[in-house]
Amino acid sequence: MFTQQQLDDAVALRKDLHRHPELKFEEYRTASSVAEMLRTYGYKVTEGIATTGVMAELDTGREGPVIAFRADMDALPIHEANAFEHHSTYQGVMHACGHDGHTAALMLAARAISEMRDSLCGHLKLILQPGEEGGNGAARMIEAGVLDHPRVDAIFGYHNRPDFSEGLLFVKPGPAMGGNDTYRVIIKGRSGHAAMPHLACDPVYVGSTLVQQLQGLVGRHKSPLEAGVITVAAFHAGDAANVIPGHAELTINIRSDRPSSHDALAGKLEQVVRGVCEAHNATYQLEHIHQIPPLINDTQWSTRVLDIAERHAIGTAIEKLDVMPTMGAEDFAFYLREVPGCFFFVGNGNSAYLHNDQYDFNDAILPVAGGMFVALAKELLAHR
Repeated sequence: MFTQQQLDDAVALRKDLHRHPELKFEEYRTASSVAEMLRTYGYKVTEGIATTGVMAELDTGREGPVIAFRADMDALPIHEANAFEHHSTYQGVMHACGHDGHTAALMLAARAISEMRDSLCGHLKLILQPGEEGGNGAARMIEAGVLDHPRVDAIFGYHNRPDFSEGLLFVKPGPAMGGNDTYRVIIKGRSGHAAMPHLACDPVYVGSTLVQQLQGLVGRHKSPLEAGVITVAAFHAGDAANVIPGHAELTINIRSDRPSSHDALAGKLEQVVRGVCEAHNATYQLEHIHQIPPLINDTQWSTRVLDIAERHAIGTAIEKLDVMPTMGAEDFAFYLREVPGCFFFVGNGNSAYLHNDQYDFNDAILPVAGGMFVALAKELLAHR
């Protein structure tokens, strides 16, 4: 499917991106590099979408469907511990999630697809997205119109997965990754002397009660057949041993696998916060500071991806999962709320895990991920 030169160039690009990681909405070098390459492949390229996003379009001039492929470009604020030759040259920034590999795989596919454009029909959009890591870049790309003019019929993307066999291509139809809701809660009590708590309103006690009560949502409001978890990730209050503080601040993270589990957890959060605070004469402020919906793959498109992978012998093995592989969030979910499609996974082998300072993308899976994109283009845009 790919020539050795194409594969060598994709690996070189991946390692170059790894050496020069850029944080969310700062991917100027990355965006410029891929835009220039895509123009040489014959794509119509638009830059500066949602700050640093890139869209490349291949219009065959023949009637057919409109499909989109997406890759993310941003890195993480992590100091890399690896010492290999292509380690990050930017202090405190590294590609610890494999977005360098996601971009390189899509570029590998873009090159091959451009060379077979005479056998295709319809319209292909390649979306090189900024800000996946906590920036909801997908939502911003959608707001900028990447799914319109012409309207996308189906969209596809992927993520590498450490601890899964190298080159394994797998799909989870339906709920495939968790939704992510993050809240900040400020509990306002009344400060006082530690020896006279009855004259104060202790926000530490109120907050501790809230921590316990929130788990009741998971255990008694969410169906046990659905997935979801509530984590109180931070709790800050007070700084003196003999003083009851006046306020406490909690950071709450909620993961859910579908709208119903989201409603059972995030949907009831304020009710629990309000009830606990009112019971102890405290007041509160609740701020929703970040949100990504659950990633739910279209069942029919998931089956189609698996069938196409089988037909084109993509990867070392192909598997349909019955359970979610992760509760980690992925903002590709925003695209799937707008148009149907499928987010597939490729095993990265025995590497360090994602967001780890020793992680590295496995270049051996570039032809698997890139090959899946090419196979989708061949099948869905086939000129008949």
